[in-house]
Amino acid sequence: MTASLIRAFDGTFGILGEIGGCVRFVLKNIDVFFRKGVSRHEVFLQIWKVTLQSLPTTMMAGFFVGAIMTVQFAMQVEAYGAMGFLGGLSTSATIRQVGPLLIAFMLSGKVGAFTTAELGTMRVTEQIDAIRCLGADPYQELILPRMIAIVASSFALLTAGLLMSIFGGVLLAMGFAGINADEYLRHIPTIVKFPSVATGIFKCFIYALLLSAICTYKGFTADGGAKGVGRAVVQTAVATMVTLVVADWATSLVSESLLTMLLSIVSEMSQITESVKAGAVKGP
Repeated sequence: MTASLIRAFDGTFGILGEIGGCVRFVLKNIDVFFRKGVSRHEVFLQIWKVTLQSLPTTMMAGFFVGAIMTVQFAMQVEAYGAMGFLGGLSTSATIRQVGPLLIAFMLSGKVGAFTTAELGTMRVTEQIDAIRCLGADPYQELILPRMIAIVASSFALLTAGLLMSIFGGVLLAMGFAGINADEYLRHIPTIVKFPSVATGIFKCFIYALLLSAICTYKGFTADGGAKGVGRAVVQTAVATMVTLVVADWATSLVSESLLTMLLSIVSEMSQITESVKAGAVKGP
């Protein structure tokens, strides 16, 4: 019993230590960015690499996600005679919830593990130490370009995945529900408003930021030779999956609260404007 409690406390403190180390790592990168900047050429090179690595998988996954969402919503809305809204409902759900999380999982499996292995190999083979000996800053040369590239590429991948999800949804709507493409696409602008788009962009940014921080931190702090690099890759995979699920809950809660607050403010402002106009019409 005592040994189990000791292991539990050790595991808890170990997790807290990793979180604290990752936070300090991110703050260090922010400090280096504002003091020294970053090479634009290296950033664009990393964006190109990250996008090429994940684009085919993301597009294929987006196609099937759109198809699945269409089938699921078709079975629900058919009972209410609202099949015309199928395209708007499935697209709204994809852009608000499934799309950003899907892109994050794709980046985690492809780019996250690769980045950790790449930086971990540089660490255990003392390439990072060699960069320091040459007078360069490894944060500026290695870490910042990869972090910025993952965040920037996530928006391009989100757009590609959403377009493919609409395409997959159209095909399944035509074959499964008997709805033509015009009817499927016509109600997308009706339901997919700015709050849905803003929620998707907000979630995509948070997921990419967390993923880039975890994978670069685990790779930069890897030790123990080839075995240590493999251990860091496994830890990255587990940490990113758990973090993304928790972040999904947190961002959903925060985004809904912010949207509710903004809508209430807009409603109050519109009421005040209408009352002022009514008073101006009546005159003194």
